[in-house]
Amino acid sequence: MRRRDLVTFLGGAVAWMSAARGQEPRRVIGFLGGPSDAMPGTLAAFYQGLKETGFVERKNLSIEFR
Repeated sequence: MRRRDLVTFLGGAVAWMSAARGQEPRRVIGFLGGPSDAMPGTLAAFYQGLKETGFVERKNLSIEFR
């Protein structure tokens, strides 16, 4: 086996392993109604509770308002 073939094989193996690992799955929470439909302070408390449990919007969590 030539050195070039070995380097190509090892580079492909490293690229495949990093692609196979991928990203952490992002969780999605659906909220029926707009942000203005919630009672005052409700969304702030909701976001605070998520933050305390380790969820941050746009980092590992998506919230969709419908």
